[in-house]
Amino acid sequence: MSGLPEYLVEHEPSFRKARLPALYSDFRPQRTLNPDGYQANISAWRRVLASIARSGLAPRPPKSATANLLVLDCDDRLLGALESKQYGRPLALGAVVADALAERELMPLRDFLAARESIYRRPAAWGVSPWAVASWVFRQLGVTDALRGGADRLPKAQLVVLANVEAAAKAFGDKVAGHTSRFERTFSKAHFRKTFAGQLMEGNTLSETDVDVLLTSLSRDKGVVLYDGETVKIKTPGADETALTEEDASVAQLKELLDYLNHQTTALNKRIAELGRSARDAVANKNRVVALAALRSKKLAESSLERRLATAGQLEEVAAKIEQASDNVQLVKVMESSGEALRSLNAAVGGAGRVEDVVDRLREQMDQADEVTSILAEGDAAAVDEGEIDHELALLEGEERRKEEEKERARLEAEKALKEAEQQREAEETRKRLEAIQAPKPLPEGQGQKGEVSSADQSPEALLEEAAEGLSRMSLNEAQPAQAQSET
Repeated sequence: MSGLPEYLVEHEPSFRKARLPALYSDFRPQRTLNPDGYQANISAWRRVLASIARSGLAPRPPKSATANLLVLDCDDRLLGALESKQYGRPLALGAVVADALAERELMPLRDFLAARESIYRRPAAWGVSPWAVASWVFRQLGVTDALRGGADRLPKAQLVVLANVEAAAKAFGDKVAGHTSRFERTFSKAHFRKTFAGQLMEGNTLSETDVDVLLTSLSRDKGVVLYDGETVKIKTPGADETALTEEDASVAQLKELLDYLNHQTTALNKRIAELGRSARDAVANKNRVVALAALRSKKLAESSLERRLATAGQLEEVAAKIEQASDNVQLVKVMESSGEALRSLNAAVGGAGRVEDVVDRLREQMDQADEVTSILAEGDAAAVDEGEIDHELALLEGEERRKEEEKERARLEAEKALKEAEQQREAEETRKRLEAIQAPKPLPEGQGQKGEVSSADQSPEALLEEAAEGLSRMSLNEAQPAQAQSET
């Protein structure tokens, strides 16, 4: 046993090794002979199917790099993944899928996305026998053997796992509980997927199909978002919001563009840091050409970063204005509801707040048009100041020279200290030799009685002179035999 069956044994309490023979057998006859055992096996397999989809262990769709977490691809590949070396393939998985379809735990993806009303609103047809409903669904999928006594077969279909959809919807609600402003609650579909795909299913990432299923459920079944295929807006609790507006689409596009610019600025900051390191390394290696190229690229990246930061600042200002305008709209609505007179005046004139808002937006749009025109007129390539590059290169070279001078100064100081230590050692050796020469020698017997002066009675000056004479005599005595030898 290996792969997915081993994972299920280790992580699924209902898939104990002792139960595997029963779970992998054809237990369909137990539906009438042993209903309790049949239901226990069915329930265990239904939990397992939801678990392997949620954990991303189910087979991936063809030509897809990401596994579906909310949709189970039901075909022979699933049977192959569940195959055990000891027990083979599960023989009643088709009956499990039929039961899950009958109990509305699984639902064909095509029917889920095409449904006009909430899937939780059961029509009268669902009040009849679940197996009759499952029979109808399997006939639509072209598979009926699972309901007859013949060979068990799986329908080749994509099935939405509603338990996983519920878990993802709950996690989404927890994530956006603190989102209050219009800008925080509005997304494009691409930005919604980038923001939430990796945050809702315990470290796994939702696929594009999963995002479609989740958004459909949140808008149609849960009623917590507005979604038209391109724009997503989280509804404000208590607000009467029934449809998306052009302003919502504009906010979503603006938010996606801001996210893109922030990503670009992060990448440019990283590149500038890398180019700065390259320039320093080139200077340290005395490679002036590479240093100049790195500094030139760094200047261009800094110029590009400056332009993007300026654009991002403008967009953030626009977003703030939109938020302010949205607040103004709400305020105006409250004021309009205060009385018929105010409502009629505001309808005719718009009120001072609305007029100011219109003027501000007009001025802002005119300023933005002028700024866009000036940016386009500047061209794509920014001029590089060669003087600044030379100055920065000179600073880097000066820093490198200072480092070399400090190394040379440290070397000279070390040599000086070594020389002084050698001189001290030589002086100590000389002192020891002088002390050895000056040390009093024992006098022959009777010599002290001839009136000679002993070394103990001599002064230090006399001792030094005597030591010097001794050294000179020693050098002469050593030189004479050498001279005699050379003459011979």
